[in-house]
Amino acid sequence: MSDSDGPPPEPAGLDGLPPMYSIAKGEVVSVQTYGAFVRLPGYRKEGLVHVSEMSASRVENASEIVDMGEQVWIKVIGREIQGEKVKLSFSMKAVNQGTGRDMDPNNVMAEQDERRRRNFKDHTGRRITLDAVLNTTCAKCGCKGHFTKDCFSTPGLQYALLPDVGEEEPQPASTVPLQPDAEKKKKKKKEKKEKKAKKKRKRERKDSDSDGSSSSDGATASKKAKRGRHTQDREDKKKKKHKKTKSHKHN
Repeated sequence: MSDSDGPPPEPAGLDGLPPMYSIAKGEVVSVQTYGAFVRLPGYRKEGLVHVSEMSASRVENASEIVDMGEQVWIKVIGREIQGEKVKLSFSMKAVNQGTGRDMDPNNVMAEQDERRRRNFKDHTGRRITLDAVLNTTCAKCGCKGHFTKDCFSTPGLQYALLPDVGEEEPQPASTVPLQPDAEKKKKKKKEKKEKKAKKKRKRERKDSDSDGSSSSDGATASKKAKRGRHTQDREDKKKKKHKKTKSHKHN
């Protein structure tokens, strides 16, 4: 067989690394929140198992799945040269951790993950900042925060907005919080005032009742006196008549 029939030659710098899509058992040498670093026997370079490659379900922290010194089955899914460093990417979810059997023999999941990583674009460096606009001074009106072309003021007289009458917020009076003893004293004074007011009302009612009764007694007495006078006048008239009749008889 010719050399062209064999596998394509590996890029320079990747010699001495595990081949792509190979399965091996390694030791966890470091656990971070974003993943775990695994070292394979016979290789000096360590590979990263990202939290997204640890399990088919969502993993928040790598410490939930692996511990330091634990032996795990991995599958090589990525080998990249970044400057002077070589980056190895491993996957645990593509291998049965009990038997070491390849769960993705056609490398479909690995290719999908690789495609997804390539299409991912980090837009954090393209943040929109307003500092340039906010620090700009308009040459038309002299105000900050907008460009001259966006200025709405017209040349000539400038007017300032005045607050409407009655819109000024009243300043709250400074009130000192009362102490518990002061509150009690205030409450007692209020109760005393209420009691005095009640007593005063009762006295006024009694006085009005007594005045009414005295006036009624005086009216009845005057009526009796009038009646007595009328009866006395009648008796006197009768006596006078009787005397006259007697004198006429004697004559």
